[in-house]
Amino acid sequence: MKKKNFIFDLYGTLCDIHTNESKASLWKNMAGIYRSFGADYDGKSLRKNYLRLCEDETQKLEKKMGTNREIELRKVFLRLFEEKGITPKKDLVDYVAVTFRVLSRDVLYVYDGIFELLDEIHQKGGKIYLLSNAQNVFTIPELKELGLYERLDVIYISSDKKIKKPDPRFMEELLLEFHLNKEDSIMIGNDRTTDIAIANACGIDSLYIHSNNSYPNLKQASSREQEATYEVLDGDIKKVRKLLLG
Repeated sequence: MKKKNFIFDLYGTLCDIHTNESKASLWKNMAGIYRSFGADYDGKSLRKNYLRLCEDETQKLEKKMGTNREIELRKVFLRLFEEKGITPKKDLVDYVAVTFRVLSRDVLYVYDGIFELLDEIHQKGGKIYLLSNAQNVFTIPELKELGLYERLDVIYISSDKKIKKPDPRFMEELLLEFHLNKEDSIMIGNDRTTDIAIANACGIDSLYIHSNNSYPNLKQASSREQEATYEVLDGDIKKVRKLLLG
């Protein structure tokens, strides 16, 4: 395989993550933070209003731009202040959002062999692109924490573009902006319904990695849209490296 452009998914592909946004302690602690800045919530009311505002932002965006849209969660954290008569600075909104993410998270680490793989791609003249269904306010700090940020040439996050995989427009925008030849490009991801589906929709090769963060029922493709060009079904990054770089 001779490729120049390596388009990676993030969570479940380059790193493992697990979050739990339903635990009561998360909302109790977040309510305490909001109260400390003048916004009076308890845990239950904060969670209820957070979910309501997420749904409201989603409906507004989809009404304006159609389906497969990704909201910007900063707006939700901001509106939670505004509904209590508080006008916070952007730095405070980002602080609250990042705190929310850290408190909800109990697993975050880079898979073994990923750093070596990315470094070798660069050594051989390849470019590394990130195409992730994610929130900028969460993901950029996590990329820096993990040591991945400086290894990525281009970062495309769905909340920035207001569209997400598997909508082909998300990838087509990346391909167009950076003048990427489809024959020289490959999508690498751990989700057939998003990563592999968007690659097939855009007519580029794909590599499916079945990792510990993949849905068990997606180990095998159930439709042509989910069939990858290449597959590594045991999550072995050494096998990934051999397929991508020889």
